[in-house]
Amino acid sequence: MGSRVLARVVAYALLWLVLAGFHAEDLPAAALAVAAATWASFCLLPPSGRPVSLVAWVQLAARFPGQTVVAGVDVALRALSPRLRLQPGYIAFASRLPRGTAQDGFCAYASLMPGTLPVEIGADGTVRVHCLDTVQPAAAQLAVEEALFAHATGHG
Repeated sequence: MGSRVLARVVAYALLWLVLAGFHAEDLPAAALAVAAATWASFCLLPPSGRPVSLVAWVQLAARFPGQTVVAGVDVALRALSPRLRLQPGYIAFASRLPRGTAQDGFCAYASLMPGTLPVEIGADGTVRVHCLDTVQPAAAQLAVEEALFAHATGHG
């Protein structure tokens, strides 16, 4: 448990430094804010006991900008080219993640990808996704992204 507390303290301290910078006179406020954020994070999101892979998180984060650029260019070409027809609509994506924060987190992550937007999670865990082009293999791409996300969050 101590390493989890330390990891969150370090994360919130780094966040403070990124947002506010380092000023010696701010140390008391920073310490109070980091302690409060750490406490609140444990109340709102207690540790699950699953191993989280830092390497997998780095791989996921490194992959994201490239995937976003490729998808964004594809969406722009489809939207601006009269030859490339869009076929907007909904697809059903059978998520393998457990319901709750894992599936919600993946949907939030997937919503950042251009061209697809998770809009609803059914009672059976199936995610309804709006796609700009339902002919494209969006479900297969979401499955790849979900597997990477699941590995990074300890659900793989």
